[in-house]
Amino acid sequence: MRFDLDGLDLFFPYDFLYPEQLTYMLELKRALDNGRTGGKGHALLEMPTGTGKTVCLLSLITSYQRQHPQVGKLIYCTRTVPEMAKCIEELKGVMRYREETLAKEARKAGGAGAASGDDGFLALTLSSRRNLCIHERVMEESESATVDGLCRQLTAGWAR
Repeated sequence: MRFDLDGLDLFFPYDFLYPEQLTYMLELKRALDNGRTGGKGHALLEMPTGTGKTVCLLSLITSYQRQHPQVGKLIYCTRTVPEMAKCIEELKGVMRYREETLAKEARKAGGAGAASGDDGFLALTLSSRRNLCIHERVMEESESATVDGLCRQLTAGWAR
């Protein structure tokens, strides 16, 4: 669904929104607005597991960045690789919904339907050397500390 959230054109990829999700996004938007207008812009938001925090955060932030490109980057940290993968899948859904919605609107307005919803959007995932190093000698190691050290030795500029 696409709706106005306190002056923000928000793209939310699901047909239903819980009241708690709406409150979560509204409070996050207010924190971002406060930071953009000279305040601190800090927020501490809490919701139980399984309530759609990730999709709310990504929907709000990507919509906010679209409307206010000067706000900069979103850095989203997770503890585990599966959490990182889940976040990226949610982000793909948000961006796909936004692109499809804008393309439909462009077609209705008589355009070719090629309106892009990504606005040059770039997402990047980073993980530890333990998860990303593909060198055969490193992959044989099972100790995380050894993997990090070996990978660093093989890839660091000072070691080459």
